[in-house]
Amino acid sequence: MYPAELVKPMREDLTKVGFEELHSAQDVDNALAKKGTTLVVVNSVCGCAAANARPGARMSLQNEKHPDHTVTVFAGVDKEAVDKAREHMVPFPPSSPSIALFKDGELVHMLERHHIEGRPAELIAENLVDAYNQHC
Repeated sequence: MYPAELVKPMREDLTKVGFEELHSAQDVDNALAKKGTTLVVVNSVCGCAAANARPGARMSLQNEKHPDHTVTVFAGVDKEAVDKAREHMVPFPPSSPSIALFKDGELVHMLERHHIEGRPAELIAENLVDAYNQHC
């Protein structure tokens, strides 16, 4: 587990633009049971989360079409919530950071770490915008 003071600014990177933090398995199940589209960001302390995933997720929300709900779980902190989110992301293997789009509880788009690492935030945002335009 990472210290709360270490991850606080990393959490705020998403919560300040409206992402809801999920801390338990029940929180995840409740979020994914909502009608409409839900973006789930598996946040992380790694550099690719800071440079690519979080900025890309934030930028993507500027699109005319965007998810109805935005939520986040933090790898290495919210273990129960992360494990439950990853259950919903099967058949994709666990990775962090990762970004998943669900529609009415069904996984419709997934960005794994290997899609995020080494790619600019703008490219990640563009990928997500394409998914929003198709599913939102």
